[in-house]
Amino acid sequence: MKLTRKGFLGAFASAVFLGLGSAVYMRLIEPSRLEVTKKKLQIDSVQAPFRVLHLSDFHRSKFVSLDTIRTAIEKGLNENPDIAFLTGDFITWTLEDQEAYAKTLRTLTDKVPTYACIGNHDGGRWAGSSHGYKTTAEVRALLEESGIQLLFNQAKATNVNGHRLAIAGLGDLWAGDAKPELALQERRNENDPIILLSHNPDSKDLLKTFDWDLMLCGHTHGGQLVVPFLGLRPFLPVRDKRFAEGLHRWRNNKWIHITRGVGNLHGLRFNCRPEVSLLDIS
Repeated sequence: MKLTRKGFLGAFASAVFLGLGSAVYMRLIEPSRLEVTKKKLQIDSVQAPFRVLHLSDFHRSKFVSLDTIRTAIEKGLNENPDIAFLTGDFITWTLEDQEAYAKTLRTLTDKVPTYACIGNHDGGRWAGSSHGYKTTAEVRALLEESGIQLLFNQAKATNVNGHRLAIAGLGDLWAGDAKPELALQERRNENDPIILLSHNPDSKDLLKTFDWDLMLCGHTHGGQLVVPFLGLRPFLPVRDKRFAEGLHRWRNNKWIHITRGVGNLHGLRFNCRPEVSLLDIS
């Protein structure tokens, strides 16, 4: 079939229109289309059911506003969680509005106990070599002001719905700060379920011999840009591509949950909406 000049121009115009439309969508629309997801899992040592709010990768920057972060928190709180976990990357490179940011985060901590771990963008060896802070001091100060309990190669016992829960948090893997031998050196109580916070799901390879039940992660953004129909994630920043997002059983009774995160890098998302994650654990 011979393509006429008119047909060619029509096809070209359609391609340009679709291209521009896709660019507008992935820059101006999808990054703010927060999706609330809910998953269920069972852990043998859990004595009473509870609901977890899992948020990650706020990436506060010129591309991610405090309004977006506040909206994510509000959507999560509307689901009545018992406890909240934040798995790192509170900033992209620098922190410029600590007081306003802390006020936004306090809308979460005023409602539920909130624990966090550090991400690779939050300071340290990797961030310091990539336009960010050489230490985690700035983000630590933000979290302290916000009432968020940071666990940096540490563990803590708490009560949820009247039952004990052990929470551990790792330092960041890319910074060389993940030390499970410190965070998981002893179990507070033999019957306590253990939830582990670690920004990067690749850190699981350090954890094969340690005792824990559920690891919560971010870092991947779900790939941030996902090729439609093919499901390809060309920018996925992990070695083990199986762990891009979602809930996975790993090594018998261990579980890993990776949320797609709230923010983004460079203001782009395509076919990979930002996520507010709820986990019902029983």
